[in-house]
Amino acid sequence: MLTIDLKKQWRELYKPGKDPAFVDVPAFHCLMADGEGDPNGSESFAEAVHALMTLSYTLKFMVKRGARKIDYCVMPLEALWWADDPQDFVLERRDRWKWSLLVVQPDFITVDDVRAARDDMRRRKKDAGTERVRFTQYDEGTSAQLLYTGPYADEGPSIARLHEAIRDAGRQPRGHHHEIYLSDVRRTAPEKLKTILRQPVE
Repeated sequence: MLTIDLKKQWRELYKPGKDPAFVDVPAFHCLMADGEGDPNGSESFAEAVHALMTLSYTLKFMVKRGARKIDYCVMPLEALWWADDPQDFVLERRDRWKWSLLVVQPDFITVDDVRAARDDMRRRKKDAGTERVRFTQYDEGTSAQLLYTGPYADEGPSIARLHEAIRDAGRQPRGHHHEIYLSDVRRTAPEKLKTILRQPVE
């Protein structure tokens, strides 16, 4: 059986240092779900997380046990964050936030694979929330990123440092603030949570 370590394959993107660095992010196939409002205690947010991760693991085991017999790690949950008025984001008016959650998929995953995984989940009655998940391509391009360790609520200074590095390089931010969650929030103390903070640039 072929085993693929996607995090090792994309090490530059998923194992950054603590200091800001620029990376070229290729176009990835991913599962994505959208929503808005405060994610804390949100049923919609929790449903989207569950649907994305359940569908991702269904795809993994379907490919592993199928004719291709490829095993790979499921990639971490990621999120794009923004607000129609940027000040709502800066001032943490979370009820006005918008978000897209995503999980990157191996490049050999196809539309037919996703359809088959949905059908399997439906037969097992584990497809709750998957109707809002779409299979799409996300092309982020050149971005600045760093590794942040600590509670999500204390990310502000690290985000500011990231944007300062962008300005110092003579570039401008574009698109949405991007976070990649490397830790399991259910099993990790807040001060030890590891998050990649990424910002696409022009």
